[in-house]
Amino acid sequence: MKAVVLAAGEGSRLQPLTNNRPKPMLPVGNRPLLEHIVEALASTDIDEVILVVGYQRQRIQSYFGNGRQWDIDIRYVVQERRLGTGHALLQAEQHIGDDFLALNGDRIIEPSIIEDVAAARQETKDTCLAVTSVATPNRYGVVRFDGQIITDIVEQPQNESASSSQINAGVYGLGPDIFAAIRRTDASPEQALTVTLSQEDGLQPIQPVSYDGLWGDISYPWDLAQLNGYLLDRETEPAPPIVDDNATVMERTTLAESVTLGPGVRVLPRTAVGENVEIGSNAVLENAVIFPDVTIGPGAVLRDCVVGAGAEIGPNTVIRGGKATTLIDDEIHRDVPFGGLIGDRAQLGGNVTVEPGTTIGELATVESGTTINKDLSDTMKAVRG
Repeated sequence: MKAVVLAAGEGSRLQPLTNNRPKPMLPVGNRPLLEHIVEALASTDIDEVILVVGYQRQRIQSYFGNGRQWDIDIRYVVQERRLGTGHALLQAEQHIGDDFLALNGDRIIEPSIIEDVAAARQETKDTCLAVTSVATPNRYGVVRFDGQIITDIVEQPQNESASSSQINAGVYGLGPDIFAAIRRTDASPEQALTVTLSQEDGLQPIQPVSYDGLWGDISYPWDLAQLNGYLLDRETEPAPPIVDDNATVMERTTLAESVTLGPGVRVLPRTAVGENVEIGSNAVLENAVIFPDVTIGPGAVLRDCVVGAGAEIGPNTVIRGGKATTLIDDEIHRDVPFGGLIGDRAQLGGNVTVEPGTTIGELATVESGTTINKDLSDTMKAVRG
């Protein structure tokens, strides 16, 4: 059976991190989000993966190549205009002649969900959809049932009292008839696969395939640190803490081999540190995602945050961490665990304080001694005063 992975999206709500990379290439546990999907597929009987790419597609294609490193065949199709998940799936039609799986490329899942959906499709020949329970279903596609059959998928319903805890987990068992059904779906404002599945009588019944394993996605900046920590928390055999004269690295962390730690550094749980990162003496990192090529000065404290590639964090600078209220896409998010987001190649001087919920844009600069409590756009400069 083949698998089509939808990986063409940009992830605008994750800017500035997605200015230079597509959402599926954001690192979780020091590996691209999409790599977790590819590894899960490679450990099943799937023998060919078709990646639907679009935004910043060269980042995906250069990283995964033909899939040989993962012992799986990978080919690519391009969604030039991103007009929805259904439209993305249409781009793979010429490569599909029989039953196949479709997966969202911005999730973390276990191989069992892939195997179970494939088996259900082969056994029933019905449209099959993996469903799972989450604490905040209204952020996702909530699944509605009539008995044991899925009747509707409602994207981000606003009425919380109408929501169940069951959501679309992003793994579909389909046949070639899905392509004609997508073309019959209203393309305003976009051709969404979930709309096709909800409206097309010819694709009913939709069989749910229950899943209760590892699952997560990234919709907002704070999700990246949360999912990174969630993944590290679930490590079955965590590495023991490293304690020596130079640094303390606790369990439930992951550090690239090229990381340099100064004396007295403390890397606390739920932290991932990428390639070529330099961390100065006595710095503290906790629940943080540090992209490659970052420089962190002596005495800096970074909590509950994401730091983009090539950023410079000055000595004794503090990203305080904790819960915040923030505005994204005109939507207010209250009490989210979001210490801050530092964009690629941003420069923070010494003794800077970043208040919870603050985003500092790509190539932005912050003068030493400044307290930042409002978002700073790309290339902007904040001065003390």
